[in-house]
Amino acid sequence: MSFADTLKGLVGKGKDAAAKNADKINDAIDKGGDFIDQKTQGKYSDKIAKGKEAAKKVVPPDQPGTPEQPGPQG
Repeated sequence: MSFADTLKGLVGKGKDAAAKNADKINDAIDKGGDFIDQKTQGKYSDKIAKGKEAAKKVVPPDQPGTPEQPGPQG
């Protein structure tokens, strides 16, 4: 296995982990943004809000189930 293959595998695992924990990641983005907004006393609220939205756009959408843990079936 080459270095590039190993790197691709790690990136894939990272994307899977991010997709499984999208809600937690988005909560952390909100908490971080709110903390920064509080520390700057609202001076940069508009820029912080834009940054939070941009960060949330790169988080993969939440995936309800994986092969190890099947999601609800209807």
